Amino acid sequence: MATLVEIAAQLVSSHASSTPMTSDELLAEIAKVHAALKNLEAGQAIEGVEEARPSVSVKEAFKKNEVVCLLCGKGGFKTLARHLSTAHGMKPGAYKKQFGISSKQALSAKSYSEARRKMAQDRGLADNLAKAREVRMANIEAKKEGVAKPAKAAKIAKPAKAAATAKAVKAPKAAKAPKAAPKAAAPKAAAPKAKK
Repeated sequence: MATLVEIAAQLVSSHASSTPMTSDELLAEIAKVHAALKNLEAGQAIEGVEEARPSVSVKEAFKKNEVVCLLCGKGGFKTLARHLSTAHGMKPGAYKKQFGISSKQALSAKSYSEARRKMAQDRGLADNLAKAREVRMANIEAKKEGVAKPAKAAKIAKPAKAAATAKAVKAPKAAKAPKAAPKAAAPKAAAPKAKK
């Protein structure tokens, strides 16, 4: 059977394979894990359970070609949104709040963000956005001035036409109503004949 030192070394080596650690951090981690295993073997409670801290700093987590998750230490991601939701059940806003990341910081690799920005510029999306902003600002200013838009005036005129056509449709129905009344009177006349 493996000794506690061997088990602690195996645990720390598997942890170090996914998280970069200095030699001093490795030795301290082995000592900490060994002490925890020794306490567990003796039936004692583990002392000093610390709150999980990120294995890398926030600055180091956002590299040029990859992003590292501060919760589990895994790297190699182009973007973190899917990993956060599937592996940790966390939304990007909560992740940013927990680690003090700016709300303007994208949770993606810098090269990925640059490639997406260049692709948008090549497709002319920036021009479309500028045009949409101009139209929006013109609409806001028109509302402030109290000027009615031509589009709204056209919408008001359409319901008036619809009301005129509805009156025209109702007129023939009114003419049909008297024709239906004699049919209803016919059965009353037939009923007295049956009584004689």
